[in-house]
Amino acid sequence: MNRERKLWIGFALVMSISFAILGYFGYEIYQQAPPVPARIISADHQTIFTGTEIKDGQNIWQSMGGQEVGSIWGHGAYVAPDWTADWLHREAVFILDNYAKKDFNTSFSALSEEQKAGLKIRLQNDIRKNTFDKKTNTITISKERIAAIVYLSNYYKGLFMDDPKFDQLRQDYAIPKMSITDQQRMHKMNAFFFWATWATVTERPGSKISYTHNWPSEELVGNVPTSNLLIWSGISIILLIFCIGVLIFYHVKSGEEETLEVPAEDPLLKQGMTPSMFRIKKYFLVVSLLIVLQVIMGVITAHYGVEGNGFYGIPLDQFLPYAVTRTWHTQLAIFWIATAWLATGLYIAPAVSGKDPKFQVFGVDFLFFALLIIVLGSMAGQWMGVMQKLNLIQNFWFGHQGYEYVDLGRFWQVFLLIGLFLWLSLMIRPLLPVLRKKTAEKNLIVMFLISCTAIAMFYAAGLMWGRQTNLAIAEYWRWWVVHLWVEGFFEVFATVVIAFLFVRLGLLKTKTATINVIFSTIIFMSGGILGTCHHLYFSGTPVGVMAFGATFSALEIVPLVLIGYEAYHNYRLSKSTVWIRDYKWPIYFMIAVAFWNFLGAGIFGFIINPPIALYYVQGLNTTPLHGHTALFGVYGMLGIGLMLFVLRSLYRHEVWNEKLMKFIFWATNIGLLAMALLSLLPVGIWQAIASIEHGMWYARSSELMQEPAMVTLKWLRAIGDAIFGLGILALCYFVFEIAFRRKNKKVNSQTK
Repeated sequence: MNRERKLWIGFALVMSISFAILGYFGYEIYQQAPPVPARIISADHQTIFTGTEIKDGQNIWQSMGGQEVGSIWGHGAYVAPDWTADWLHREAVFILDNYAKKDFNTSFSALSEEQKAGLKIRLQNDIRKNTFDKKTNTITISKERIAAIVYLSNYYKGLFMDDPKFDQLRQDYAIPKMSITDQQRMHKMNAFFFWATWATVTERPGSKISYTHNWPSEELVGNVPTSNLLIWSGISIILLIFCIGVLIFYHVKSGEEETLEVPAEDPLLKQGMTPSMFRIKKYFLVVSLLIVLQVIMGVITAHYGVEGNGFYGIPLDQFLPYAVTRTWHTQLAIFWIATAWLATGLYIAPAVSGKDPKFQVFGVDFLFFALLIIVLGSMAGQWMGVMQKLNLIQNFWFGHQGYEYVDLGRFWQVFLLIGLFLWLSLMIRPLLPVLRKKTAEKNLIVMFLISCTAIAMFYAAGLMWGRQTNLAIAEYWRWWVVHLWVEGFFEVFATVVIAFLFVRLGLLKTKTATINVIFSTIIFMSGGILGTCHHLYFSGTPVGVMAFGATFSALEIVPLVLIGYEAYHNYRLSKSTVWIRDYKWPIYFMIAVAFWNFLGAGIFGFIINPPIALYYVQGLNTTPLHGHTALFGVYGMLGIGLMLFVLRSLYRHEVWNEKLMKFIFWATNIGLLAMALLSLLPVGIWQAIASIEHGMWYARSSELMQEPAMVTLKWLRAIGDAIFGLGILALCYFVFEIAFRRKNKKVNSQTK
């Protein structure tokens, strides 16, 4: 049995076993998710909230921006609080003060430590007890909790509506007045907030741990780290060290790569250009505009962190609130990166066969306009949803679903899924004739098509939840899209595409590339598929999710340790011959990808992956630290690199502006690094210390986030943002300049 066949068997085993386990945990989550009762009642059977109000409240929360306005269970935006941590702390303090007034005629804070301890035990015995009755489908709560609900309902009504007492707090949280437009809607959203908070403190049946594994940290109610958090954190670190050692041993044993005689001239110069390949140019023009728009939205979103109700005095929140700008900022990142990668695929597929199948040009053009409609239509729908111009059903289908990275309405999701399958057909049709010939590139093309198929299929996970699906179940499927689709199969696609480009350039043997691609995919997916679970530690999931999440998320980091070899290999390729210098900047962006893979995905990713770390930092600025440096640092830089590869081939006889390309490369990378090190990292560390000392509620509170020194740290982000933004503007100028420069040359030649 040859090596390639063994690797294919290994690939099949990893995929089948991993998805079987992930599917099993999905089944367990369906069975053990925090129950949504038919009614929440008092001891004398008076109805406080109904199940319908809780479900409608979840939809109202989604319509106002959902995870883009604060967070629930730690998932979401970072300017406003985590509403479950906030409600839990305020509820605990309110009840403890009532206990203290009744028993000691003073406030809780004025009591001795012994008196406080007794009242905290009384509180914990009340709110940690699981009173869900399966037979009657009800949750019974005490009169003290009912009084707290009345108090907190008025508090949140004032905050989300128009009570002038909350003007400063609204500004601190970047929440516009009348984010919720009527009291009935507010009552329902309070019902959802209470239920989501109930799940964070109520113990699972037969357990001493809450549905969210005692998250958030809140000493008053007994939400403290569990033994499982510590055990599996230790195991994950030990496993990481062990597997790094094994991988280094394997790498050393494998020896150096086989040498290959570099072609005397660029092989792509001999490659024929099909009509559909020329049609890809407009994709990159739109990609460059979307990057600029994404950066603009990012600048506005970041500024809301220091001036929550405007932009340098302009009352921007009245027509473009934080929830909208952050939604567009995150959504546009997915759109432009995906479009750049999809366009690269559309370029490569016919390049292999050398000709277009029938209607390939029409398909490429049709897909372009379909993607454009999806981008603009979904953005308009999200704005209408946040501005409360749609009812709950309309919002679900056309507005704002409220789930980070998959905010677009269900209609747009379906539309995008259809577009991805159209893209898949445009990939398959040109490659089928090549596969039938059984050339040396067959296995590489098969892996390329597998990755394309997975990209199309796995976005369908975003359709697996409904309008009123239990939040724990919706979170499970959401991470299939965010982790498996974005971080998983796009990674495989990128690995294959890069290897394929180097093969086409004559810099890598086909067999070597094939073996490396399959092996890399096995290593990555071994940790990547089950590593999805590390996003679900505190999302109402069973304990087993933590075991697998901690173990396999550590494995995700293992291949990144040797990323320096990849960077050095790419750098060496850029110096190998004279003609390869034309590809210097695309290759340099591949080197940047390796750097950000190590720093952003590796170091900044692992510091928040172990359960005990994530217990204290989930939802703090350590998350956008990892998000920016991994999403843009890895996938964004790779998208730019792929775009430059294709542009180099499309405009093969054009001379690039070396000074401009140098500025683009260093401005984007230095700007991103400055953004991370000057602002996101120190803010995240400060918040983490506050979370450990005082609890999650304080780490996200306006008291901490509006400290003068904290505001200064947030302002420091402007340095990196400015450098980065200039680099992006230069990139956009470069793409348009080279496109229209060539067009003008054609016009001039025709005139002569």
